[in-house]
Amino acid sequence: MNAPVVIVGTGLAGYNLAREFRKLDSETPLLLITSDDGRSYSKPMLSTGFGKNKEADGLCMAMPGAMAEQLKAQVRTHTRVSGIDPGHKQLWIGEEAVPYRDLILAWGAQSVQVPIEGDAQDAIFSINDLEDYARFRAAAAGKRRVLILGVGLIGCEFANDLLAGGYEVELVAPCEQLMPTLLHPAAAAALQSGLESLGARFHLGPLLTRLQRSETGLEAHLSDASVIACDVVVSAIGLRPRTDLAAAAGIRVNRGIEVDRQLNTSHDNIYALGDCAQVDGLSLLYVMPLMSCVRALAQTLAGNPTAVSYGAMPITVKTPACPLVVSPVPRGYEGVWTVEGQGTDIKALCRDADGQLLGYALTGEAVREKLALNKELPALLA
Repeated sequence: MNAPVVIVGTGLAGYNLAREFRKLDSETPLLLITSDDGRSYSKPMLSTGFGKNKEADGLCMAMPGAMAEQLKAQVRTHTRVSGIDPGHKQLWIGEEAVPYRDLILAWGAQSVQVPIEGDAQDAIFSINDLEDYARFRAAAAGKRRVLILGVGLIGCEFANDLLAGGYEVELVAPCEQLMPTLLHPAAAAALQSGLESLGARFHLGPLLTRLQRSETGLEAHLSDASVIACDVVVSAIGLRPRTDLAAAAGIRVNRGIEVDRQLNTSHDNIYALGDCAQVDGLSLLYVMPLMSCVRALAQTLAGNPTAVSYGAMPITVKTPACPLVVSPVPRGYEGVWTVEGQGTDIKALCRDADGQLLGYALTGEAVREKLALNKELPALLA
């Protein structure tokens, strides 16, 4: 029997690649391996569930059996890859050797964890997949006060969603503004104002140092000596691409698993895409670049080697309290920012010395201008 194409991971990257590949090749054996339960869902929807009052099952789009049938594939759930043997084109699941024709690493990124003192470590939740979301919903049921660690994209999206779901929300982060690596300060201030209008309370500057149980719930002790009373904590301080197994197999890694424009790793017949991959030096943990990679790699696996290209890749942030779209300035470019608007309606544009638009941050009513501005943006990978 021919060795299968093996995809490790059944998130947006894994399942969408399988779908695109099956459009081009309906016969090659296909195996998907996942450490979770294999349900198909859209990860961006995890930060919309409370506002829509949806349990984890309500965010599920298909069970693994249905996906296996749809994809004419085998889907192995709750299965952990323990090693990769590039020389023999096989991977290991414990003592079981699994051969592959091509191996695609689509196992995503893991939540960054920081050690916190106190007796309530088990009340801190990261929400990185559907099973995490289910655990957090169960913990938050009947509770009222949520503390969020982090004011990046995920932290702000969860804040908006939890506020819409009727929770009281406070956010803590050791920075001066929201989304410091993504947003111009004027846009960050607009977003903060929008979330505050729903009741969010921000503590920018200090760190959480201790979380302990109290008679009425939890006490969060911050580095500035302040104390926040809460019932449950969400950790949204960032994601780190999963690289350990790849590195152990001698596959070249950096911030993520290094791949070229055809998603090739440093070993033949092994590819990577999605949140675990660093594509031609770029680590973009967003849906638009992921889907560009999916379409290109499906062609390559079907026998038509195709290099991925990225056009403009604006990021739409799910914060209805203050609509937000941002297109960060690409690496290697320098420009000057101009800001128009007031309140929650901000248009911040970055242009180079020749007037070429390099990036933007649009909030509130200014979001309506995104389509026209997108036409002016440079491609990230031409």
